[in-house]
Amino acid sequence: MREKDKIFIFDTTMRDGEQSPGASMSLEEKIQIARVFEELGIDIIEAGFPIASPGDFEAVKAISKILKNSIPAGLCRANKKDIDACHEALKAAPRFRIHTFISTSALHMKHKLNKSPEQVLDAIKESVTYARNFTDDVEWSCEDGTRTDMDYMCKTVEMAINCGAKTINIPDTVGYTVPSEFTKIITNLKNKVPNIDKAILSVHCHNDLGLAVANSLAGIEAGARQVECTINGIGERAGNAALEEIVMSIKTRNDLMPYRTGIKTELLSKASKIVSSATFPVQFNKAIVGKNAFAHEAGIHQDGMLKNRETYEIMTPESVGVKKTSLVMGKHSGRHAFKDKLSDLGYLDVTDDVIQVAFGKFKILADKKKHVYDDDIVALVDDSMIREKNVINLKSLKVFAGTGEPQKADMTLDVYGEIKQTLETGDGPVDAIFKCIKVLYPHDVKLLLYQVHAVTEGTDAQATVSVRIEEKGKTTVGQAADTDTLVASANAYLNALNKMIIKRNKSAPMEQENRKMRGI
Repeated sequence: MREKDKIFIFDTTMRDGEQSPGASMSLEEKIQIARVFEELGIDIIEAGFPIASPGDFEAVKAISKILKNSIPAGLCRANKKDIDACHEALKAAPRFRIHTFISTSALHMKHKLNKSPEQVLDAIKESVTYARNFTDDVEWSCEDGTRTDMDYMCKTVEMAINCGAKTINIPDTVGYTVPSEFTKIITNLKNKVPNIDKAILSVHCHNDLGLAVANSLAGIEAGARQVECTINGIGERAGNAALEEIVMSIKTRNDLMPYRTGIKTELLSKASKIVSSATFPVQFNKAIVGKNAFAHEAGIHQDGMLKNRETYEIMTPESVGVKKTSLVMGKHSGRHAFKDKLSDLGYLDVTDDVIQVAFGKFKILADKKKHVYDDDIVALVDDSMIREKNVINLKSLKVFAGTGEPQKADMTLDVYGEIKQTLETGDGPVDAIFKCIKVLYPHDVKLLLYQVHAVTEGTDAQATVSVRIEEKGKTTVGQAADTDTLVASANAYLNALNKMIIKRNKSAPMEQENRKMRGI
């Protein structure tokens, strides 16, 4: 294919995606995600918003040092302080992108910026020119672009390009546009902006009306050659355009969309899992990476699949990293078969310790269940990987529930190597469990979310529990799976708490340094 048919993939999972409530990621998680994203073949990785917080700054700085092929990018508003912070965080990279933005819609200019259109044009000129002092790879975005007057947008885009922006991004910030309208916006820019050939047009769509992917593809067909997206479609409000959906749409319907990306699609499932484990579960019916994306239950569908898989599958599971296998796992399966199954499921770099722990849990589960599904095994391994780094671990739990008596929980924890035990009552068994944890490890957090869903079908299904907690503005998400929902609840809370402890330890040195700088 011609170079002009290449679509650059700009991932903003660690910036816009992290702004989704409950999706806050630790530095270690971001570094791990960045390595997988580079392996996946993502062209530009927006690692964060450096001025937003010390944590964001450190994450962008750390990621900019490890990327070898992908280009690290940081977001900044249209002012010198933001741009300086962005440059400082990125400067260790041999090449990097500064992504600066300002609102251009009448609504935003009046009520958010309190600036006139002329003042916004001046800000674009000043900020893009200043950013060009640090790199020739400057991207400029017109926030709320799809609600911006077309003639005024043309002026802003022309100004940004004249000042040196090499990429012009048109965001559908509030998910307001529809494909036909977005096509007109991109077409008008290409026809009316005289210097448009000196920049790559980019699109960044939100999913408030469920049209983010459709709008992104419409933008590409109209001439955009960069698309901004996130793994699993995470992001503010209803999320962003899902990277995996855009890439597989282009690959599957290449007859209608003759473009190419550099994405190794066989790694999409792996990328989805690593982002999900750091944020929150993917819905079962999520396109491409959901657990039901390649599942067939209806008799008619099963009959068709047995005769020819193309009757109901428009892409193969293998093409996105979901490997089918005839290996049936049960209580008689050995450790070698279990390890092979993990490899088939995309777990290629799991440590022997994690495999050993997960295999032990698998044998226990296999004795309880007639059918051990792939999703059961995935839940066991993910749970084992999460708990490998915990400093507080559940040793035993007994719960007394029912009518007529207060619900009680008898819990033993390993807290930094010290075994502690307590018996507490609560308003229900889960409340009693969480009270035990607070007694054994005193802390003060706010519980934002407690959510349970079954990993597979049946009364013997494993339950996956998600817990989100908040402490002093910091948020963490914990997940755990078990056939006993109450055990899963305890482990999910402990996982979130362990992540919070890591965040405390990392923020403490920064807070001490800030106090020194303020002379405290």
